[in-house]
Amino acid sequence: MLDPDSVKGFLAPEEGADLAACAREAGRLGPVLEIGSYCGKSALYLGPAVREAGTVLFTLDHHRGSEEHQKGEEYHDPDLYNAELGAVETLPALRETLFRAGLEDCVIPVIGKSATVAAHWTTPLGMVFIDGGHSMEAALADYRGWSGRILPGGLLAIHDVFPNPEDGGRPPYEIWKLACASGLFEPVRRTGTLEVLRRLA
Repeated sequence: MLDPDSVKGFLAPEEGADLAACAREAGRLGPVLEIGSYCGKSALYLGPAVREAGTVLFTLDHHRGSEEHQKGEEYHDPDLYNAELGAVETLPALRETLFRAGLEDCVIPVIGKSATVAAHWTTPLGMVFIDGGHSMEAALADYRGWSGRILPGGLLAIHDVFPNPEDGGRPPYEIWKLACASGLFEPVRRTGTLEVLRRLA
């Protein structure tokens, strides 16, 4: 397996291992979808797991970077900036990761805005992993657009959930609270900043 540490991204190894365990379980119900491909670090954990479960991973991203990846922002990476276009461009990095890891048979990139794709999506999902934009608008769009696509018994995973506002941004925590209060999900566990919930029948 390609070393996840060799791929740009913001996922701790223990969070990746938990994602893989979730995908192996929930992938038996249906495909897995992640929001926020970036350069493919999480796909290195999810890809082999969905293959083992006999399904696929749809990895969704517009590949222009989240708010914090833009030029002049805290997490901007000049290596992922296309000066000719004047825009962040992460799709080539993702495709290289999938090719080098031998995951092109089970990981399917979906390029577009989360809300737009969700509005036209019809396939029920075993699991959704939300790790997209961290603005309130983006996080709400991801939760509202995709939480209803999860099959009963399936899993919803949300990354970068910080209960203490001093530790990080609030939107992922806010949508986790929405999911808990909805009556549609029950919390399963927390690993690092990764919260996992199960869709109730």
